[in-house]
Amino acid sequence: MRMALSDWQPLPIPPLLWLNTGVLVLSSIAMQCASLAARKGQVDMVRLGLASAGLTALAFLVGQLMAWRELSADGYFLASNPANSFFYLLTGMHGLHILGGLVGLGRTTVGAWNGARPQRLRLSVELCAMYWHFLLFVWLAIFALLAGWASTLIDICRGLLT
Repeated sequence: MRMALSDWQPLPIPPLLWLNTGVLVLSSIAMQCASLAARKGQVDMVRLGLASAGLTALAFLVGQLMAWRELSADGYFLASNPANSFFYLLTGMHGLHILGGLVGLGRTTVGAWNGARPQRLRLSVELCAMYWHFLLFVWLAIFALLAGWASTLIDICRGLLT
C-alpha cells in the first residue's frame, strides 16, 4: 500500500542481489544435503553440508553489506525516501535472522564434530534445514517485493489458493 503513494521512489536493484540470491539457494541446498545425510547416518557428509551452508550464508551476508555500500555510494541512503527505508529495514532484518540461524547452525556443527548421538544430530540438522528453507522463501518474497513484482507474486499465490 505504501508503494502507491507519490513519495515512493524505488531504488534500483543492485545486480549483486541476484548473485546473493543464488548463494542463498546454494546454502539451502547444502542444508538439504546435510539433512539427507543425517537421515542416512553419513556424519562426514553432514559435516560437509553444514560447513557449506554456513560458509555460503556468510557469503550472502557479506554480499548484502556490499550491496548496501554500493547503494549508499550511489546516493541511496536510508532516510532519502520511504522505498530506501523499506529496503534497508527488510534486508537488514533478514540479515539478522540469518545471523541467528548461524548461531543454531554453529551449535549443530559443533555437535556433528563432537560426536552427538545420531538421533539428536538428525533432529538438529533437520530443524536447521527447515529454518534455512524458510529464510530462503522469505528472501525470495522480499526480493520479489523490492524488485516490483509484488502484484505478480500476489496473483500467483491467489491462483495457487483457488
